[in-house]
Amino acid sequence: MPYQSPISPGRSWYEDTAGPRPEYPALDGNRRCDVVIVGGGFTGLSAAAHLAKAGSNVVLIEAHRFGDGASGRNGGQLGTGQRAWAEELEAEYGFSRAKALFDLAEEAKAHLLEFAAANKIEIDYMPGQMSVAHKQRYVDDYKAHAEIMANRFGYPHITFMDAKETAERLGSARYFGGTRDTGTGHIHPLKLVIGTAKVAAQAGAQLFEQTPATGIASVSGKVRVTTPKGTISAEKCLIGVNAHGGTLEPISAAHIMPIGSFIGATVPLGADTNVLPGGEAVDDSRFVVRYFRKSTDGRLLFGGREIYAVNDPKDIHVHIRRQIAELYPALKDIEITHGWGGYVGITMPRKPFVREVMPNVISVGGYSGHGVMLSNFFGKLYAETVAGNRDRLRLIEDLKIPAFPGGRRFRAPLLFLALNWYALRDRI
Repeated sequence: MPYQSPISPGRSWYEDTAGPRPEYPALDGNRRCDVVIVGGGFTGLSAAAHLAKAGSNVVLIEAHRFGDGASGRNGGQLGTGQRAWAEELEAEYGFSRAKALFDLAEEAKAHLLEFAAANKIEIDYMPGQMSVAHKQRYVDDYKAHAEIMANRFGYPHITFMDAKETAERLGSARYFGGTRDTGTGHIHPLKLVIGTAKVAAQAGAQLFEQTPATGIASVSGKVRVTTPKGTISAEKCLIGVNAHGGTLEPISAAHIMPIGSFIGATVPLGADTNVLPGGEAVDDSRFVVRYFRKSTDGRLLFGGREIYAVNDPKDIHVHIRRQIAELYPALKDIEITHGWGGYVGITMPRKPFVREVMPNVISVGGYSGHGVMLSNFFGKLYAETVAGNRDRLRLIEDLKIPAFPGGRRFRAPLLFLALNWYALRDRI
């Protein structure tokens, strides 16, 4: 029987095309180390690789298998900048801070591609991303954004597309305009997970799967992480569990909410298709965003159904096919070979959450759908912090991230109501 993640529904196209997926042992016994990392997604594995290469004694534990969460199952789009547009960050934080956050994200993009190349990780990188407006009244904002990015933030790779160009580049007339970014692209995320784990292991990091953390405590300058079959004692701890924190650590849980996002993969569309002839990835202006791209073998990978609770849907194929048909009526009966989901962590303002949640314990997550490049880079920034330079990580730590209202009991129902209201607004 093929492996099925116990925390994410469906089997992904990525799992069937990533090649060998090494298994790592479960922890059995106690360990002492410099840094213990909880969570085997992009953040934790990147931190482990950079720390181990710098000479730290690192132990990383993952409750399931590396990449079972959003890191191995996401849409694969890198994006540009932070989740919020640079001009929105400028309005909130001022130009110098907004420019620093944008430059940090650009470095994150370059780092991901350089890390993959230097370590010979084939991530199936394909260039180009389009962001498109599903309402006419948004078009002027996209046009202004392209000009602002070039003239104010020094990023010349975004160009405005009118409705005609948008239709030609998408192969669909359902959008009113948008932007095309030639300075970014999209990847096979599970290949990056597998490759980063190999780099970390080869550098000397001790990696353990099927090893949940049952508790974290910081006492007298030391950190203790308990697991079912052993305790890890360390000088420092990184929590990188994102949407899967549960009751492990209450501060992160109050600020990061899991939402489910779901993707379908079609059969290959063929060489004569007019769908995305340039091979770019796409995201649209809905609050409940739709995102899609073609794979290296010509399949349409389409994500667009979000839920705001952790009940696994049984009908991923049906909903994804319906959304595909709205944009591409000719594909209304297309065969969907894979349907899968995963849970991403969001914060109230859709900006990353980085905080020292107890002495010597830093938690990182809440990438809010923008985590492919940011999470990998934040692992590097954490390694810099351990080495004594916290300045760049503090740029994210200092962002204003309020807790979700309602406490543990009411925050999920309140968020469900709020985000369904946004979904309704998308349709009006």
